[in-house]
Amino acid sequence: MVRGFVLGAMKRRQAFAALGAAPLAFTLSVRAQAKPPLIAVLVPGTASFASQRVAAIGQGLKEAGLADGIHYRLEARFADGDFDRLPRLALELAAMKPRLFVASAAAAVAVHTTLPDMPLVFCSYALDPIAAGFAQSFVRPGGNTTGNVMNAIGGEEALTQKRIGLFKELVPGLKRLGFVGTATSTLVAVELAALRSVAAHFGLQIVHHPIETLEDIERAVAATSADDVQALYVSGETLLYNNMKRVLLPVMAAGKPTLSTYPDWARAGLLMSYSADLLDDFRRAGIYAAKILHGENPGDLPIEQASKFVLVVNARTARQLGISLPPTFLADELVD
Repeated sequence: MVRGFVLGAMKRRQAFAALGAAPLAFTLSVRAQAKPPLIAVLVPGTASFASQRVAAIGQGLKEAGLADGIHYRLEARFADGDFDRLPRLALELAAMKPRLFVASAAAAVAVHTTLPDMPLVFCSYALDPIAAGFAQSFVRPGGNTTGNVMNAIGGEEALTQKRIGLFKELVPGLKRLGFVGTATSTLVAVELAALRSVAAHFGLQIVHHPIETLEDIERAVAATSADDVQALYVSGETLLYNNMKRVLLPVMAAGKPTLSTYPDWARAGLLMSYSADLLDDFRRAGIYAAKILHGENPGDLPIEQASKFVLVVNARTARQLGISLPPTFLADELVD
């Protein structure tokens, strides 16, 4: 009799336990089925560039304590240098109901214009974000947009002075510098103004034969050669950057020392580049994306200025040009 009573009590406790576990199991099942918030990434360049930048965003999110597939998901699109595709790609990503966008350069402009109410973290922006309408100020951007810019204190002129100073160590006799860029890009205007501002300090003359399309590059390079230009400076504008392989052929064929802005240019074959570390910009954008996922307002997050810069020298190109790197010339990265 006692044994039957005990067994009955045990069965009742097991039944109550099962009933108590049912709501918990249901809750866990619902959580497992709920998808984590989506972060949309839009890049104007190629798939290879996009994959590097998506990885850098993921690194920033990881540093902020978030795990892919648990706390967030990433969905990326790239325009492969065709900027007319950017608004359509932005709308395609918006249809997936992302929590926010991370976008660079022309892609950030496309998102801001096409989806003005969408939270946006822009990164590696080379121009003035206030003049572009992204923000009201660096300290308190306002609205739903924030991010980081490529320049540090001193802006493009300070960065250009540093870049030309380093390049003159490799090409000490430089007097005439040819500039490769379009006539209409806002960034080209900023770059040229900075170059002309520092030119006298370095005893330089700047020669610019503007191009309208990529097909004009061969003509422009040939024109600079006729002007006794000793080296070529390739603009960091988006059109050229996102069509790098096509630009490099005529520029490298000129057989002159070359420099540009972003690290990828020197990695791809130009003699030297010096700028903010683009992948670090995307990493920091990932950290900001984590803050927004945690509930912070983009408009309350200050726009960050570049803090990490990288000097890349292509040693193979230097040898081909007969240039010996000075012993005191310390590059952050040597490409061979």
